[in-house]
Formats: sequence, C-alpha cells, structure tokens
Amino acid sequence: MTNNRTERLLEILAATYGTNPWNWHTRQTPFQVLIGTVLSQRTRDEKTDEAAKALFSRYPSPEMLAAADREEIAKLIRPANYYNTKAARIKEISKIIFEKYSGNTPDTVPELMQLPGVGRKTAACVMVYGFRKRALPVDTHVHRISNRIGLITTQTPEESEEELWKVIPEKYIMVYNELMVKHGQNICRPISPLCQRCPIVQYCKYGSKRKELD
Repeated sequence: MTNNRTERLLEILAATYGTNPWNWHTRQTPFQVLIGTVLSQRTRDEKTDEAAKALFSRYPSPEMLAAADREEIAKLIRPANYYNTKAARIKEISKIIFEKYSGNTPDTVPELMQLPGVGRKTAACVMVYGFRKRALPVDTHVHRISNRIGLITTQTPEESEEELWKVIPEKYIMVYNELMVKHGQNICRPISPLCQRCPIVQYCKYGSKRKELD
C-alpha cells in the first residue's frame, strides 16, 4: 500500500535528479548492461564506465568475448576492482550466452540468476536498464537509503525488495533504483549525509529527527 508521503518524496527526487540513467553502462544493450553490472560490483561508477567502454570497444558481443583471451579482457577492464576474477567470469557468462542462448541475453530474472556470479540485484538491473521490463533492483545502498528515509524497516536487501514492492507507487517502480542511487551519491551518503541540502528532508524519518536536534 502506497501513501501520499512516499509519492511526494519520489516526485521531488524525480524532479531533482531526472529519471534517465546517468551511467554509460546502463544505457547499452541488454548484454552490455549485464557485463557492465558485473564490472560495477565493488567498483565506483566512473571506473565501471571506463572499463566497460574499453571492453566493448574491442569486444562488443557475447561471441567475441567468449573467444577473447582472458588476460586481454583483464587488461581492458583493469580500472574495475577485482579485474582478474571478473575477466574469468565475463568470459564464462559470454560463453554460456553464446552457446546456450544463441547470443541472446536471457530476459527473465530466474534465467539470468543461473549465470555465474549473477545475483538478484544484477538480474533486476538487466531487466530494468537492458530490457526496460518491470523489476526492482535493490543493493546495499538502496536498502540503506530506503530504511533511513523510513519507507520500510528491514534487515537485508532481500527483505527490502519484498517490502518495497508493497509501498512504491507503480509509476516509480522502474526508476526507483536510479533515484535512490542518485540521491545516495549526491546527498544521502552512508556517513554524514547532507541533510541540510536534502530536497526531501521534511519527508525523511532520519532527516526530520536531525532537524529537531539542530
């Protein structure tokens, strides 16, 4: 069940940040969104985009990546953290997509999650950003901010996804991840959030308490 407070704060965030993806790797083909999201794990967005651009300029398709040398892949994605591990995983994913799916990226969460190293959040990102299909990616940042604002009260990202489906208005489901990520990068930081500059402070449980203490 949604409420006016939730709708209003999401309306403000959408007006503040826009709903179009900021990151280069989230605006590409479904396959490239998948590989870009794998690259993004424990890596800053600008480094993810740098690695993704270098990789796809050389190997843009599953077929080409499946046949690529793992060390060459690692060299191209060096800006990303854990690039050696990710190079092996990217090659493995590409091989499966090329051989099992004829080069077509699976377009359901369960199928995507069968790929090595692809969890629920990564699969949901591919659905939203790659296929423009209804999904709700929830990582640790979305989980943290959603609880800090007071939209939900949960212990894990998995619980958060389940509860967010109940409270997020339908028109914001597809952009919720984007809005939370942008808000987290700009204002709602893990440590020392910039509540004095926050456009939704009056609707935020945490921000309202801080305001009372000031």
